[in-house]
Amino acid sequence: MTGNLPRLLRRLRPGGAKQSADSFDRRLLAPMMLGSVLNPVNSSILSVSLVPIGAAFGAPPSRTAWLISALYLATSIGQPVVGRLIDLFGPRRLFLAGTALTGVAGIVGMLAPGLGVLIAARVLLGFGTCAGYPAAMYLIRSEARRTGRKSPAGVLTALAVTTQTIAVIGPSLGGLLIGVGGWRATLAVNVPLALAGLYLGARRLPATPAPRRDDGRHPVGELDLPGMGLFAAALVCLLLFLMNPGGGIWYLPVLTGAAAAGFTWRELRARQPFIDVRVLGGNLPILATYARTLLSYVVSYAFLYGYTQWTQEGRGLSASQAGLVQLPLFATAIVVSTLTGRHQAIRGKLLVGAVGQITACALLLLLHAHSPLWMLLAVVLVLGVPQGLNNLALQNAVFHQADAERMGSSAGLLRTFGYLGAIIASAAGGAIFGQRADTSGLHHLAVFMLTVSGLFLALTVIDGSLRRIGAPRDDDTTTDTEPPGQPPVAEVSEPRPVGPAPQRPAAQGDPTHPATREDQP
Repeated sequence: MTGNLPRLLRRLRPGGAKQSADSFDRRLLAPMMLGSVLNPVNSSILSVSLVPIGAAFGAPPSRTAWLISALYLATSIGQPVVGRLIDLFGPRRLFLAGTALTGVAGIVGMLAPGLGVLIAARVLLGFGTCAGYPAAMYLIRSEARRTGRKSPAGVLTALAVTTQTIAVIGPSLGGLLIGVGGWRATLAVNVPLALAGLYLGARRLPATPAPRRDDGRHPVGELDLPGMGLFAAALVCLLLFLMNPGGGIWYLPVLTGAAAAGFTWRELRARQPFIDVRVLGGNLPILATYARTLLSYVVSYAFLYGYTQWTQEGRGLSASQAGLVQLPLFATAIVVSTLTGRHQAIRGKLLVGAVGQITACALLLLLHAHSPLWMLLAVVLVLGVPQGLNNLALQNAVFHQADAERMGSSAGLLRTFGYLGAIIASAAGGAIFGQRADTSGLHHLAVFMLTVSGLFLALTVIDGSLRRIGAPRDDDTTTDTEPPGQPPVAEVSEPRPVGPAPQRPAAQGDPTHPATREDQP
């Protein structure tokens, strides 16, 4: 099934293998995809590592859940921050720095003497993997503007399919690594991945000149550091509360509200806001997309971690067997994404995805400790359909709805809301399972997932703006749709963010453009 990806990549441009200055630079695909999968590969591998890690350190699911949340807490904060830096300074520097930090985190985790150090390594991983996805979305947007072509649906699909391909490999690879070298091997895999990322990033990502204002000053002095700090404080307090909502820490919601209010006040007055809340608040379609992303990730990650833990502790499978059971889910998602990726209308995808989520969650209620293997596989096959549809549709929606000048930070916010959903799922799993992932806990988790899936369906049904994404237009512009009832977001952004100028088409003899570098094949 993963053979679909090479065929998809070969179809990204007219002209087959020939490289032209007015087409997407395929040399960017390898670093884009590798950077984007660093976080998903660590997520999917961890799904089969939680039980062995818990056994090694004598920790119940309620404590090992912090291994999930630590990664997503760091990433939720780091993605929009790094995305904003990418908007301002280009992707190359941030990509290389993040990839190097990922390798360091792999070494720390591999050598961790206790659960606390391992959680710290996951925090480093979260920050290290922040740059990949915003950098990829930035490059897709900048290449579309450089070439003057319409939104590159094939590239967006390839990005989504690559992530799902890694998700196919992740649980099985995790089970194999655990069998060969124990759970520590699942952290060591980040070292070769980081080395490959550093090589590809240094060789293929274009060097972006440092931007300068008209008065010659460097825009780094205009970074909204107070806004970033208040954003981080609000997220930390919120996520710590979500991890233990019944722990008597009543002050965390109060601190969350105070930090959020301070953040809003700051952003409304900042000359170059970290997140332009005026523009974001006026773009209701992208806010709805962020909300759907949160709900979708709650269901996906509650299943990924909760179901996998149950197959090991409630059903009695080994770590490698539990990883193999996940294969049909992501393999189905790859096929679905590949078949539907070139159809840009996303409302139908989200509706079918919502119904598929509800169906899969309902099937969980039929499972028990002696369920036959075919029933376990049937559940993951059904969930594979919404997994393929929702991820692709949500990514495409943000690409079309976001301000072009803030694509990196908008893509980062998409992941922030997704990882917030993952943390909610982790907290729910830890609270519901308690000391052991048994069948009764699985059924309670399924009811929780059904509720969230119903909200996802309702939000999709009432959002009329989705009909305009992918609808036929008279022009052939880079962005296929704008938020309904509004002018394009980029036209109402004030002040316009300082950032690198759009790349011009390669001129003959221009050594700075990716299409004419000496190492270009």
